[in-house]
Amino acid sequence: MKLGLSTPIVMQHPGEFSPWEVDAGPDELALIAEAADSLGFHHLTCAEHTGIPASAAGVRGTVYWDPLATLSFLAARTRRIRLTTAVVVLPYHHPVALVKSYGTLDRLSGGRVILGVGVGSLTEEFELLGAPFEDRGASADRDIAKLRAAWGRPVVDGFAIEPHATTTDLAVWVGGRTKRSLRRAIELGNGWMPFGLSPDTIAGFLAPHQLSANFDVVLAPGAALDPLGDADTVRRRLVRLRDVGATVANCSVQARSAEHFCDQLAALHAIGEQL
Repeated sequence: MKLGLSTPIVMQHPGEFSPWEVDAGPDELALIAEAADSLGFHHLTCAEHTGIPASAAGVRGTVYWDPLATLSFLAARTRRIRLTTAVVVLPYHHPVALVKSYGTLDRLSGGRVILGVGVGSLTEEFELLGAPFEDRGASADRDIAKLRAAWGRPVVDGFAIEPHATTTDLAVWVGGRTKRSLRRAIELGNGWMPFGLSPDTIAGFLAPHQLSANFDVVLAPGAALDPLGDADTVRRRLVRLRDVGATVANCSVQARSAEHFCDQLAALHAIGEQL
């Protein structure tokens, strides 16, 4: 099971981020990304929200760095680690526009993009952007197919797309918390990245399916881990994810500062190597 990193600072969800992240910026973000890269972590993440209604701020938070800008910055500060949208909301974008923008990032990063995608749920944000909310699931299915057909192609529907991604093999992780999202991932993607589901529920969702060897199940171990303070609990939680079927663990760690975060990453990586 590979270990990835749910990137701190760039998404500050209430109750799930540390006080030091509030005032952190590019220097701290780069320090952590470089540490994760040098240790051999699988990926970094960045979510997408253009805006959060003020009435929902207490539940969803307000800090969401733009994924394209953020991952482009991190691409320049790293060399091996994969760059993952977790997730980009498909109804907010034309698929060819995504192919161009993230294909450029793929070119800049040397082929390190994983496109995590979702259908979205925040109706007010759909209204803000003028995006259609109804039938967004069926629309997402069509958009994923278009993304995969156009990714890395120099010509799409008669239009030259330059630059384009390094290969035509697009890695798509589908986010969600329903059986339909899993079906979408199996039929159209390369992996499933659920959220808000218990390990038992995930195991139940996965049980009827015979997944291919190259299909990723990307699971989070819940609350932030404390590898330096409680390695045994970290080990148990990671083993539980592996037993459920995870091929990738999308981890976060407790920390008092960016430097402490890097120390925690080193300890987490050491635990992962023992599993």
